[in-house]
Amino acid sequence: MKDGFVKAAAAAPVIRVADAEYNADRVIECMKKAEAQGVKVLVFPELTLTGCTCFDLFRHKVLLDGAEKALVRVIAASAGTDMLVFVGLPFAVGSKVFSCAAVIHAGELIGLVPRENVAGSRFSSPEGVECDVTVGDAYTAFLSADILFESNVLDGLSVAVELGGDSEALVPPAVRHAAAGATIIANMASFPATVSSTADAELAIRHSSSHLSCAMITAAPGKGESTTDNVYSGLCMIAENGKILAECEQAGSFAVSEIDVEYLTGLRRGRDGFDTAEYPHCISPWGSRFEETVLTREYSRLPHLPDRAEDVPAYCERMLDIQISGLVKRMEYAHLDHCVVGISGGVDSTLAVMVCAMAVKRMGLPAENVVACTMPCFGTSSRTKSNAVIVSEQLGADVRVIDITASVNQHFDDIGHARDDYSIAFENAQARERTQILMDIANKVNGLDVGTEDLSEYIDGWCTYNGDHTSMYDVNLGLTKTQVRANVRYIAQTTENKVLADALWDVLDCPVTPELLPIHDDQIEQKSEDAVGSYSLQDFFTHKILVCGFTPSKTMRLAKIAYGGEYSDEELKRWLTSYSKRLFSQQFKRSCLMDGPAVDSFTVSPRTGYLLPSDGECALFLRDLESL
Repeated sequence: MKDGFVKAAAAAPVIRVADAEYNADRVIECMKKAEAQGVKVLVFPELTLTGCTCFDLFRHKVLLDGAEKALVRVIAASAGTDMLVFVGLPFAVGSKVFSCAAVIHAGELIGLVPRENVAGSRFSSPEGVECDVTVGDAYTAFLSADILFESNVLDGLSVAVELGGDSEALVPPAVRHAAAGATIIANMASFPATVSSTADAELAIRHSSSHLSCAMITAAPGKGESTTDNVYSGLCMIAENGKILAECEQAGSFAVSEIDVEYLTGLRRGRDGFDTAEYPHCISPWGSRFEETVLTREYSRLPHLPDRAEDVPAYCERMLDIQISGLVKRMEYAHLDHCVVGISGGVDSTLAVMVCAMAVKRMGLPAENVVACTMPCFGTSSRTKSNAVIVSEQLGADVRVIDITASVNQHFDDIGHARDDYSIAFENAQARERTQILMDIANKVNGLDVGTEDLSEYIDGWCTYNGDHTSMYDVNLGLTKTQVRANVRYIAQTTENKVLADALWDVLDCPVTPELLPIHDDQIEQKSEDAVGSYSLQDFFTHKILVCGFTPSKTMRLAKIAYGGEYSDEELKRWLTSYSKRLFSQQFKRSCLMDGPAVDSFTVSPRTGYLLPSDGECALFLRDLESL
């Protein structure tokens, strides 16, 4: 359970209808399989011990007694384990028969939870029923629809139950369970297979887990059920905050993954409505051992992009539309008819100039209303200069080549800076000269100076304050470097202009560089990633540390999974240390950012985004890394 992870499973064994003894054997087999894999929460379908297709037999004493005896066997088999097991059965209390979830831990029955939405079933409503019940000769438990099963060893791990048709209620019980603090919902289902049942269930579990900031474990009846009127598929799924972590649909389905309770708790801290005191519930504690959960779930290297490759084109189209829409609105509002953008041949300025071209086209303006300025100086290579010009010319932009060497040298003389002193002033003077030119040209042509810096560079502060840091509107402000590259790649893949496509592919192949130091033999020597680390890695850190709220040490653990052996532990720790330091030290640049559209739910806008104090300390982050 280290770092907040708990291993969970959903199981749908192949049972025999009404053969409770046989079904208990199958449940026990699944429990042994789950225990061997380190599972701590195991969920079975509704009415596991009898089958959900017993119809009027549910009221018969023979079936009820058989199910109770089977439950006693399952409870006994759980002795010595540290696993919370949810198994379903019919259970009678006086004249009422309930469809119940029996909740078992370490040889004890710790609760019975009845189904609430009983319309169309053979079962009684539990409304107003809360009582102690006896199972067999040795077990007593509390029966109530309002029970949370909270862990003794992992903060935030609280499980509640939803049975069968409960999930179809106008206000499902999961809503109040989550509001009361349940971070995991055990969804013991009873739906049959239809041509759309899997897609419907996937949609439901994704929506519910996202809406409630929780995890959901769904187990539906398996292929052993009666086929009188329906067929059952045994669909098992585990979802976390809108993402399906594991899914299985076959004979003897078994889906297993790890749920990040720490992540879910962090999500809820930014929302109201959870942990409400008004909810009358009984807390039943469980769990006795803190163990490190072995992780089997996958983590993408590119968490700011869709998991599936086939979803990337539509995602890029959406990102581009947001960028274009923002720029068009700003130009129309300010009564401007030109875009002015500095082009360097890098991916950021390449995307910016293409967005500008799309924006003026949408506004019905000529392509030459995009003024693309390349401003070579000491560190400009012919390769990047050429790509910048080719891309802009293919877009039909007004390309202007403005050599700033003389003006920068004059500035050095004015401030008494030696021309061979390659300190930070040497670099920043060039960036500020370029910004001055862009803004002045924008004023001349009734235009907007469109910024090119991206979200990743703002987070690590890899920009010159009041240089490339500043513009009149930044279309890339809401995109990470990996998202910028995805957009450029998408345009290269879809354009019919081969000259443009070739130039874009070369832009993508070039290393990221500020080109501010002198070069030799026309070779790119100053590479941003040598100083701040791989942008893929940085964007991964941003997603885990800022978006998910993870510690640097937990982030390192997940990076090792995502990147395999690409980076050593020493390299990951080095770049995490660098990232943590820059995250705090460069906040002053983010505190005065210009306007620009967010394309994702995360931004560093000082108005609506992630805010830090400009003079905060990173000491706690570094201590967390030192503990590794």
